[in-house]
Amino acid sequence: MTDYGHELAFGTFLTPQNARPHLPVQLAQLSEAEGLDLVTFQDHPYQPRFTDTWTLLSWVAAQTHRIHLSGNVLNLPLRQPAVLARSVASLDLLSGGRVCLGLGTGGFWDAIEAMGGPGRSGKEAVDALIEALAIIRGIWDPTERRPLREGGEHYRVDGAKRGPAPAHDVPIWLGAHGPRMLRLVGRQAEGWLPTLAYLKDGDLQRGNRIIDEAAEVSGRDPAQIRRLLNINGTITDTTAGPLQGPVQHWVDTLSGWALQDGIGTFILGSDDPQLIQTFAAEIAPAVREAVAAER
Repeated sequence: MTDYGHELAFGTFLTPQNARPHLPVQLAQLSEAEGLDLVTFQDHPYQPRFTDTWTLLSWVAAQTHRIHLSGNVLNLPLRQPAVLARSVASLDLLSGGRVCLGLGTGGFWDAIEAMGGPGRSGKEAVDALIEALAIIRGIWDPTERRPLREGGEHYRVDGAKRGPAPAHDVPIWLGAHGPRMLRLVGRQAEGWLPTLAYLKDGDLQRGNRIIDEAAEVSGRDPAQIRRLLNINGTITDTTAGPLQGPVQHWVDTLSGWALQDGIGTFILGSDDPQLIQTFAAEIAPAVREAVAAER
């Protein structure tokens, strides 16, 4: 049994639809009303079918009161890290400490380059993320009086003023699958945010092992690193896959991932109001109860 010591949390992973711009706002409000903990949004700034994710996050923050918010995950190549740091801190202050930072290296490089962003190899993308983390955390630290100076191959600031500080310690969750990214999670991040659809058998165990080893080498407690998981599926009368089946099948599957793989946050990818309601009202409480009984 893997126990990273986190209380279970449940959230949604929504699409910022341009054709129906108010739908994700309504689904975020539904997620809050149904008692979920977190609402997140895809971030594809090169996609004209989507509203801008950061604008949407700001609007949703103003239309909700309790639920936490995050990009899932924000596209770093098209979001300059020093400006992103101030945007996150500002929205966290305005929302009363409800913002989390899901961050990724980027993807769909042709589309990113078409928008004026950089083209990067896998190694360069990870290098850029490492540089960005130093800048973001440096901006968030106004207690340090010296101007921020960070020089790298991909990002640099030379005398930037620090601040504002966020309203709370904003966790940084990395969308990571490769070994180097997983080690980065262990060294520097507060959470690992993979997507179930991209995982193969054994990837959760392998990822946890790499993260734990990197954390221990860095003098960190692996239990402090939250394990999140983007999931999707359908509720059906018969079982046909990990999350294709009755409610109890979902409960058993998610409980197993929580107990055996230490997943502390399950994020449902769906724009279906009925599925969101069932997830919040029936599945999440039953998973909490099952996990608490075993622990």
